[in-house]
Amino acid sequence: MTKNKLEAIFRSKKHKQTQTQLQQMGKQSFFLHRLSFWKRKVKLIVVSLLVLFIGSFIALTILIKQLPSPKNLTNNTHYNVSTQIFDRHGQLLYEIYADENRIPIKLATLPPYVKQATIAIEDRNFYHHFGFDLKGILRAAKNNLLGETIEGGSTITQQLVKNALLTRKKTLKRKLKELILAMLTETIYTKDQILEMYLNYISYGGTAVGIEAAAEQYFGKSAHDLTLPEAALLAGLPQAPSRYSPFQSDQTAAKKRQAEVLRRMVEDGYITQAQADKAKKTVLHYALSRKDIKAPHFVFYIKDLLIKKYGRDKVTKGGLRVTTTLDLGLQETAQASLSAEINKLKRYRVGNGAALIAKPNTGEILAMIGSRNYFDSQHDGQVNVTLALRQPGSSIKPLVYATDFQQRLLNPGTILIDQKTCFQISGQKDYCPRNYDDQFHGLVSVRQALGNSFNIPAVKAMKLLGVKNFIDQAQKMGLTSLKDPSHYGLSLGLGAGEVRMIDMVQAFSVLANEGVKVPLNPILTIKDYRGNLLYQAQPQKTSKNLLEMNEYPDIIHRENLTRVMDQAPAYLVDHIMQDNQARTAAFGPHSQLVIPNQVVSVKTGTTNDLKDNWTIGFTPQYIVATWVGNNDSKPMNPYLVSGVTGAAPIWHDIMRFILQGKSPQWPEKPADVRSGDVCLNGFPATITNLTDLCQTKTKELYWEKGQPSAGEIKTENTWIDPTTGQPPAYGQQVEGLKLENHRFYVDPTGAKYCLDCRPINDTK
Repeated sequence: MTKNKLEAIFRSKKHKQTQTQLQQMGKQSFFLHRLSFWKRKVKLIVVSLLVLFIGSFIALTILIKQLPSPKNLTNNTHYNVSTQIFDRHGQLLYEIYADENRIPIKLATLPPYVKQATIAIEDRNFYHHFGFDLKGILRAAKNNLLGETIEGGSTITQQLVKNALLTRKKTLKRKLKELILAMLTETIYTKDQILEMYLNYISYGGTAVGIEAAAEQYFGKSAHDLTLPEAALLAGLPQAPSRYSPFQSDQTAAKKRQAEVLRRMVEDGYITQAQADKAKKTVLHYALSRKDIKAPHFVFYIKDLLIKKYGRDKVTKGGLRVTTTLDLGLQETAQASLSAEINKLKRYRVGNGAALIAKPNTGEILAMIGSRNYFDSQHDGQVNVTLALRQPGSSIKPLVYATDFQQRLLNPGTILIDQKTCFQISGQKDYCPRNYDDQFHGLVSVRQALGNSFNIPAVKAMKLLGVKNFIDQAQKMGLTSLKDPSHYGLSLGLGAGEVRMIDMVQAFSVLANEGVKVPLNPILTIKDYRGNLLYQAQPQKTSKNLLEMNEYPDIIHRENLTRVMDQAPAYLVDHIMQDNQARTAAFGPHSQLVIPNQVVSVKTGTTNDLKDNWTIGFTPQYIVATWVGNNDSKPMNPYLVSGVTGAAPIWHDIMRFILQGKSPQWPEKPADVRSGDVCLNGFPATITNLTDLCQTKTKELYWEKGQPSAGEIKTENTWIDPTTGQPPAYGQQVEGLKLENHRFYVDPTGAKYCLDCRPINDTK
């Protein structure tokens, strides 16, 4: 074989070998290329998934951070709870709420069929899911599509967080929040806790939120007392309260929904078919005519006090539980008495009345009646006259005389001259008051003047004091509406200034407490709806505790008690007000001011224009104030001028009711009040040392620490009217006057009364 052939063969083999190598190299390169492609693909997928996961995680984290905490379900700042006001015996008077009336209740206190009915109709798998129920969602979707029943797929837990923590907006984001919160809620709370919160959160229609408010609204009872038929009806309401409400002319939908709830309860084994059939046939009695408010003037007075103390939001949404001092039984009795008497007085042009009852030694308000009928809008029934400014008339006189005693200007036995008197006031027309009987009574003691409510001596008592001194004392006693002395004249002593009944009761309580002011208080305790105590009235030391102190200054502060008057002046006025003989000349011996077999201090008051008629009286334990008149201040019939026809019978009925069966209580006589034969200045001859003043003596009480009044006997020449034998009256023009020497009594105001002149025949 030639060399060339051998080379050719060699090249040919090498070429094939090279080609094989190249082919092998190509296959390897292609595989590596494909492997690299898939590596990049997988890497891209992994990165994408990682980014998606991280993005989802971040988004979910942000979403969770935006969610309210499920722990807020037990925080009342996230839902409204109504405030309840009770009387002293625990009877509900009123509920205060904003747009929702919510009264939380414990699950354990409810009948078992209340929660069973709710679970059966709303979430039959409640105790078996973890916040959401996929089967329930699918079943609801199927039934809704087929039109069998209209259902929601949300669990009780979802409904709870939706209503309590989220908005009602139907968006995917809100639904996602709802699912997450439902699962978180299930990890924090037990099933029974969740169900209890649901029953307290869910709306049952109108303002009723929660099962307790719903039971009150629809059946007038607590949820504790619901029957099976009632519980089944209420359980069906939350799905569509307006559609299923029984408060409409056609109750078909309500009954069908109730039947559906009962059917579900049978299916789930909670009740038997026989029980369901019986429940469906039971006639339900709805609370359509139930009154939602008792003692309305009082509860709105309490509401105003609460708002002032806690703010409106706390009162309308914070779930306060307020136990007041009111006695509902006494309130209703007093209201009936007042309304009946006002009906009798229509012919005397009397359209309205008011009353306030309190315990002076503790300050507790037992009853507050602001009008004859709160619901009579046509006659301003909503106006609370116990808080309105009215003129007190003569009922203010005990405070005037008590202040005179306190200032040691007068005594019960001091003689004042009741005769025609005109008081000169700079820059004004003379003020010439008249007595209610249009008569003058000559020499009268302070006891007689106050007992018979003579006007001229009362104005003299005010003149001795000065308007400013009286207002200073009146404010200490509680008459806060009397302020600037320049706004008043001597007529203030006859009740010309405007005061509130509640303040008059406060001031008269000082007299009943013998000088100690115990602030009026209408509230015993305030708690939140969980039972935490927010306020409790401090047990008051009674006035007696304070009076037993051997030494005390003029003003003592002790646990909210304030001595604003010495014991003796208050006691002396009390004694005059309980003296029936002292008022017989004006009222007779058997007037409405007498409570048989009881010791009661009492005073009437009628304004000169006959727009206001009062009676205020007390024992050491009880004080009652009554008023009749017209809200528009139209004058009443003059027949009421004596004060014993209008307010007095109401006062008598109420006080007699309160005191029935109780032993009479005498006020405690102070050690420095003595009894003896007193002279015209109200003090015994041993102290007076003025024999002229002591030629006439009467048995009377006096204050040892007081001082004789500034009365005196004078002998002087004076002009006498020969036709009467008396000095001419003030401003009277008489001819033929004679100058004669006579003895005169000069009372503390400087007025003169002839002691040895011819007796007065005509005192007009």
